[in-house]
Amino acid sequence: MPRITRILSMIVMSVVTALVLLVLVTQVGIVAVQRAFPPQGRMIEVDGATLHVVDIGPRHSGPPIVMLHGASSNLEAMRRPLGDILAGDRRVILIDRPGHGWSTRGRRQDSTPQIQARMIDEALHELGIDRAVFVVHSWSGALGARIALDHPHRVAGLVMLAPVTHPWRGGVGRYNEIIATPVIGPLLAYTITLPLGYVLAESGARNVFLPQVMPDGFVKHSATPLLLRPREFIANAYDLVTLKESVAAQVARYGEIKAPVTIVAGEPDKTVKTSIHARPFAAAVPNAKLIVLPDLGHMVQNAVPDLVKAEIETMIGKIIPAQAAAD
Repeated sequence: MPRITRILSMIVMSVVTALVLLVLVTQVGIVAVQRAFPPQGRMIEVDGATLHVVDIGPRHSGPPIVMLHGASSNLEAMRRPLGDILAGDRRVILIDRPGHGWSTRGRRQDSTPQIQARMIDEALHELGIDRAVFVVHSWSGALGARIALDHPHRVAGLVMLAPVTHPWRGGVGRYNEIIATPVIGPLLAYTITLPLGYVLAESGARNVFLPQVMPDGFVKHSATPLLLRPREFIANAYDLVTLKESVAAQVARYGEIKAPVTIVAGEPDKTVKTSIHARPFAAAVPNAKLIVLPDLGHMVQNAVPDLVKAEIETMIGKIIPAQAAAD
């Protein structure tokens, strides 16, 4: 018995030592990542969060463009190249969603499109922006739809890139479900997620681009390593595991959306299937235009930025005369 006790004690000590080392590695990694990718904009206080906002482009150029990123990313994923291209002629507002990039959130339930829509509406009010054209990608398809439903006065137009809009079969990956589990999730997030993520980040991002080739330096230029920080990784997991229930609750209301909507998606997108999301959403919204491109993957803003810019300009060209007539 004494020998067994010693062996068990040694095993426990080894596990504890390994966990402590992983926690220290993670804390050092957090400092390094945050120094490598500091905030680029201003912080705006809203109820339940502090939102990081980057405001670029000329101020007086028609309705501003608000860009909202998807899951597992931050505002830099929308800025390069599309946001920078748009900012040559238009005012562009890029926002880190609550819990992502340099934005914070205080409550787990702030993972839903409904609550994030309210926070973004508050931030735009602080910026003095009455109406804008929203450009949303992937997860933020549900968020853009929710803003158009709950805050229609804010939405002059909605451009959706490979959007999530409807419930789907299956889950969002076992690891995300585990990370969103109390106790076990934080334990993993604060020990193995960051060091393991550094190894897997390139291959994971490359898969999202298929069938396109990921641009050289994408992981660095998009500040993707910020995702590996424990608090953001946990927030991202909650966003994903609560998304299906959220879109199921708002599907029946899509016919209420009055703003003009343009949807750009690819038929071979394996991350967010066009047949499940973009096509039925376009059929449900009264004033929707659907563009489905062959051989286009999930990263629409990287693959066809000029096409997206042209569609945004076309929408703005219709919005401005309509607003003038209304006035």
